[in-house]
Amino acid sequence: MAHRHIPASPGRAHRGASPPLGNSRRRPPAPAPGRRKQDTGAGARHRLVFTDRLVVTLIHLRHDLPHAVLGLLFGVDRSTVTRAVGQIRALLAERGCAVPDRPGIRLRTVEDVFAYAQAEGVELRLDATEIQVRRPRAGRGGRRAFVSGKKKQNTMKATVVADHRGRTLWTDAMRPGRMHDATAVRTEGIDSCFRNFPQVEVLLDDGYLGLRRDHPGKAITPLRKTNKSALPEFHERWKHHRHAHSLDRITVEHALADHKRWKQLMRWTHRSENLPATYQAIAGPVSDRTANI
Repeated sequence: MAHRHIPASPGRAHRGASPPLGNSRRRPPAPAPGRRKQDTGAGARHRLVFTDRLVVTLIHLRHDLPHAVLGLLFGVDRSTVTRAVGQIRALLAERGCAVPDRPGIRLRTVEDVFAYAQAEGVELRLDATEIQVRRPRAGRGGRRAFVSGKKKQNTMKATVVADHRGRTLWTDAMRPGRMHDATAVRTEGIDSCFRNFPQVEVLLDDGYLGLRRDHPGKAITPLRKTNKSALPEFHERWKHHRHAHSLDRITVEHALADHKRWKQLMRWTHRSENLPATYQAIAGPVSDRTANI
């Protein structure tokens, strides 16, 4: 029986054969590493203008309202508020602190503060404050570093510098609560500042006795308590000096109280890695408000 030959379909290609050049669909070349995948200005537009994003962030920092509630107030989705808070908080943290009677000049480092104090003849006040944070997850390395020996809680510590009127001039990157006050400020390089700016005096409390030992006449702490067997006039002199020192140093306590009026710094319940930027973002507006007192 003769077999009839059936010709191959013109639209069907054999295996291994390359398709016709006229019908090939080539993908566009991948962008080189580091190049933008979209043109500048492409993508979704912000539902909140810059002013509204700033207001949303300040409300969140001041009253700690949830992002979902702020979204309802401004008529946007929760994710829009979350993105706005993350962007504006970083901008506020980078601004630094205002300089009294010097609009447009900002202090961002401890070196800037010491240079300003020496140029203007300002006596500084320095102190640390602790903010309670959530207990780190079990099994996390360095978990005990957050346990404060003073408050017996999981905290993070911030160092603040103010002037004689309680105006905030600088705050550092936060440290674990277990770290000593003097160690935290040494980490920021205050020893080199005392050497480079010898005319600056800083009032401190009893937690910085090591700085007074290393920098006598510059790091000023209250006198140590006299011996019980000392004469009564020595006890009176010690009480008078300690009271006068407390009156001069109390302004930095007022500056810390201004920071703690913002609800997020009363007790931190969010991610611990966002607390340093949050504290600096709050210190900037506080210094703006008190710059002309």
